[in-house]
Amino acid sequence: MRLLLAEDNRELAHWLEKALIQAGFAVDCVFDGHAADHLLQNERYAVAVMDIGMPRMDGLEVLQRLRKRGQTLPVLLLTAHSAVSDRVKGLNTGADDYLPKPFELEELDARLRALVRRSEGQIHEQQQLGQLGLHDDGYFLLENKPLALTPREHAILTVLMYRRTRPVPKQQLFEQVFSLSDEASPESIELYIHRLRKKLASSNVQITTLRGLGYVLECSDANH
Repeated sequence: MRLLLAEDNRELAHWLEKALIQAGFAVDCVFDGHAADHLLQNERYAVAVMDIGMPRMDGLEVLQRLRKRGQTLPVLLLTAHSAVSDRVKGLNTGADDYLPKPFELEELDARLRALVRRSEGQIHEQQQLGQLGLHDDGYFLLENKPLALTPREHAILTVLMYRRTRPVPKQQLFEQVFSLSDEASPESIELYIHRLRKKLASSNVQITTLRGLGYVLECSDANH
């Protein structure tokens, strides 16, 4: 899943970027509100993490502009301020969640995954389709056994799982799992889809190509 990280503390930003990539996110990282606003107008993300106190344009203004454009992207705000009034102001501006510094990475990861689930209309921690399951802790099970995946395979399968039974266009899938710094093209998706199909081959779950619509994750068992 592709994520925008906007944080002016470069040391913290680089640490968070590495940690979020390890957690399976494709991350675009910027250090001021103007750059964040530009990317939000021109790129596609699953979720955004923004610090409130950024130069050139603070996080609340970026958020306000995002909502005025009618964009429903889930946004989690970070701030050094823990006062209730600050949290209320952020939520009233349109934030979906709020995390005061300092925070534990595990909590940030859990909150982000919950935001993405809700944005895709999923409310349960355990995502299940036939013999394939995705736990909110981030691991896949196939026939109740851990499914070994590369980070990119995991990211693609996660997007398909959240959108299961609904087609995801190749370009949209590409935009969700590759960051701006990745050297890749939409055709790269075909290679990962091929690898995933091989890993799912023994199960009742498959990735189907719908011509002109994209890829869909579906179950061959009519009861699922």
